[in-house]
Amino acid sequence: MQRFRWILSAALVSSTCALAVTPAIADGVPAAKASHTDIGIDLKGVDHTVKPGDNFFDYANGVWVKNTQIPADRSGTGTFLQVYQLAEKQTSQLIRNLAQGHAATGSNERKIADYYAAYMNEANIDKLDLTPLKPAFERIDAIKTRDDLASALGSEMRSDVDPINATNFHTEHLFGLFVTQGLEDSSRNMAYLLQGGIAMPSRDYYLSQDKDMVEARTQYQTYVTSLLKLAGTPDAETQAKAIIALETKIAQAQESLVDSQDVHKANNVWNIVDFAQKAPGLNWDAYFKAAGLDNQKQIDVWQPSATIDIAKLVSSEPLETWKQLLRYHALDSAAPLLPKAYADLSFNFYGTTLQGTPKQQDRWKRAVTATNTDLGDAVGQLYVKHYFPPAAKAKVEELVKNIVSAFNERLDTLAWMTPATRAKAKEKIATLRVSVGYPDTWRDYSTLEISADDPLGNHERAEALEYKHQLAKLSQPVDKGEWWMTPQTVNAVNLPLQNALNFPAAILQPPFFDPNSDAAANYGAIGAIIGHEISHSFDNTGADFDAQGRMENWWTPEDAAHFQAATQKLVKQYDQYEALPGLHVSGQQTLGENIADVSGLTAAYAAYHKSLGGKPAPVIDGLTGDQRFFLSFGQAWRSKIRDAALRQRLATDVHAPAQFRALTVRNIDGWYDAFDVKPGEKLYLAPDDRVKIW
Repeated sequence: MQRFRWILSAALVSSTCALAVTPAIADGVPAAKASHTDIGIDLKGVDHTVKPGDNFFDYANGVWVKNTQIPADRSGTGTFLQVYQLAEKQTSQLIRNLAQGHAATGSNERKIADYYAAYMNEANIDKLDLTPLKPAFERIDAIKTRDDLASALGSEMRSDVDPINATNFHTEHLFGLFVTQGLEDSSRNMAYLLQGGIAMPSRDYYLSQDKDMVEARTQYQTYVTSLLKLAGTPDAETQAKAIIALETKIAQAQESLVDSQDVHKANNVWNIVDFAQKAPGLNWDAYFKAAGLDNQKQIDVWQPSATIDIAKLVSSEPLETWKQLLRYHALDSAAPLLPKAYADLSFNFYGTTLQGTPKQQDRWKRAVTATNTDLGDAVGQLYVKHYFPPAAKAKVEELVKNIVSAFNERLDTLAWMTPATRAKAKEKIATLRVSVGYPDTWRDYSTLEISADDPLGNHERAEALEYKHQLAKLSQPVDKGEWWMTPQTVNAVNLPLQNALNFPAAILQPPFFDPNSDAAANYGAIGAIIGHEISHSFDNTGADFDAQGRMENWWTPEDAAHFQAATQKLVKQYDQYEALPGLHVSGQQTLGENIADVSGLTAAYAAYHKSLGGKPAPVIDGLTGDQRFFLSFGQAWRSKIRDAALRQRLATDVHAPAQFRALTVRNIDGWYDAFDVKPGEKLYLAPDDRVKIW
């Protein structure tokens, strides 16, 4: 099973996807108190030795950070993991109950049970050894010419898009497919070609001279050699060097993460008959035929320079080296579903070396994750039936409505925005499609063959079915209601091309959302997340897509200039954050998500105050309403992460690390009043330096 799914550019998918004085005597806090059984805030986790104005993350979470250990089988922990573990427990109960039951043959329930059982049957996996890979190895061995190579590369193309971490393009397949509506023609679906070809998380792991990245490459050499030796490969060390050298050339050809986020650089529609001339070296006719794309007239090439240079490598590098690379990638991708020695080698490198995680997760947890990945909607249907009642859906929909309304009202108060841009923004928010909990239609698994004794085959057939689903969209009308997350996913997503938002059921749980908690906590946690996703429709990416999802910048030059100035202030703000000694957050790489954090928190704060109906918020447990709101936000980003995992995130993620996302508060005027933040404190920003966009 592949560790990394296709990760789509944040240009098309944007995801969320983790008092120095005692509250009772803070300045401006009324003396009256109200009692409340659950205010949705961990008061014991607050560190009162830290001034909120010096480090709000440490203030809100300092005691928790000191007392919390990262689980041995995780690269980090925090609020998102807390909610994820709850969803994991819920789905595991559903899946394991099915595994012990007697579901009807051919039913989704039977497929779930058999998939899980196959993954859990380690004795059978040991018995099978490398037999499941025999067909793949035979196809690779049959490659005799460059044309054969092109067909082999095309036949393994997949479209496993992961909006949970919409950051980078990563797959071991040479190229990947994404299908959604055209950037300029919203009436039909378009095939997008994405760069791939490497096994490590990003090109930086091959190219960076950072000492830790250099060390990772040394360990990667050891891993590739060991994996090949375990599989009985002759001259494994020599092959490993050749394989890594070829991957390094592919990484050099790839475009950077920042460039890949630029939708304008991605708008490259090539006629399929022109590929041979535009990107020579690869037999594109053979490649597209094997990939099932030969009936397309046009394809959008997301990273043209990478496509051109990778195609050259297909003809310039030795055929035998390409075959060695394909064998290794097949082995590497399958390792978690091979005998224990292979799975352990894979985890030791990708888990321990690259993320610092000392212990592999229990097999049942891995089995649950795999089942959720490959049979996501089948499990999702059961999940919402058991864990997301209509009343919860209605509560969240009301909260979403309030935040959308607050956002809409703020459009009327922006003095800098010209009438023309305001009209376009109003049109866009009026047509915004917000989906809560689960999709209106579910995936059809009726043709998917699942066997209780073929774990690798189950995964490969599930991937093939997903690819077939994406190909089928090319001949179908655009589905504006398409979901890109399963209901049991702990995250949320904005889809600019659909002008739509998805809020899966699993994230709509405590501490993010609790229908019985204080409104301040709900607005500060899930409200800010909802506002974050809404604001993506109006950020540096959203500005490029109109109400119908067409790529069309709807800003006037004056408004664009204001927006650019404000966002560059945000870039500089985040550039100052040092995540590890000598390693800073990239304000440009994380800009879109940082804009959404500021705008989302602003909208959620306005919506919270509107929800009070003109009445003052009660003081609860010594905390004012505003203090509870901002504390809830700060604790929503509660996190501890291993240094190796943090380094990987800085290299591959468009989201800033959680501890810096909590510092978004320094751009909100109300935070200064709530915690009496004064000039001279480390987070203090003069009013003119606070970033205000919406």
